[in-house]
Amino acid sequence: MNEVLIYVALVLFGVTFGSFAGAMVWRLRARQLQNDKNQGEKVDSKEYSRLKKLTKTSVLKDRSCCLHCGYELKWYDLLPVISWLSLKGRCRKCKKRIGWFELLIELGVALFFVLSYAFWPQALGTGVEIAHFILWLAAGVIMAILFAYDVKWFLLPDKVSLLLALVGLAIVVLSAVETQDYLATGLTALGSVAVLSGLYLLIYILSKGKWIGFGDVKLGVGLGLIIIDWQLAIMALFLANFIGTLIVAPLLVSRKIKRSAHIPFGPLLITGTVVAWFVGWPILNWYLGLLGV
Repeated sequence: MNEVLIYVALVLFGVTFGSFAGAMVWRLRARQLQNDKNQGEKVDSKEYSRLKKLTKTSVLKDRSCCLHCGYELKWYDLLPVISWLSLKGRCRKCKKRIGWFELLIELGVALFFVLSYAFWPQALGTGVEIAHFILWLAAGVIMAILFAYDVKWFLLPDKVSLLLALVGLAIVVLSAVETQDYLATGLTALGSVAVLSGLYLLIYILSKGKWIGFGDVKLGVGLGLIIIDWQLAIMALFLANFIGTLIVAPLLVSRKIKRSAHIPFGPLLITGTVVAWFVGWPILNWYLGLLGV
């Protein structure tokens, strides 16, 4: 019975924080456009006009509204998943489509919360262990924002990447407290960052920013701190590229994209990191077993 209650709570918290993540993506985009415009850069006038209303107040104080007609959403319009389904994905006032974006984020974060608990690779008996799990869930919400933003606009907001790094740093501190081996924890965390961020920094420098964006380098810092282990970082890197190949190769063969197409790597790196955290060691042990190590 307790397990059922835990899963129900995770679903409810997941869709709620997923709704928050979706709202933050649009607000971050609106402020990005405003900053670009203030600096004299060219912005999409249609997109700017649509999102400008989200910049009138602070991110934490503004009220959600329809991006088409400006209708300020009431509390019953903001129920995660339920409101979207009851309105059939349309604005209550103007009836224009809201889209699948918000719903997918809500369901995605909820799924992340549930699977994280179901397959958590460590114990959850002490306060430190539970705090680690909670920080992991917080990191998941941040990763959802970065994932969605990069998919839509091929950018990774610096402030969000910094926030992910701070959560990762907190996880490292907790892990050091739990193991009481501060030096080893610090070194493996640095090694993890070196793999997930340092390698991309090298590629960024050698290609002069043509092969990879600097945002991926910053993202790698937070992801490296979150999984701590340099061996898992290598697995995350492998999985990110492997998943990317599985997605991109068929598109290239079918000529749906060109070789010069810009592919957002942030979502792949995030996916690889999450998968590596849960199944990285089983995969490594299986591979080493094949080699007889």
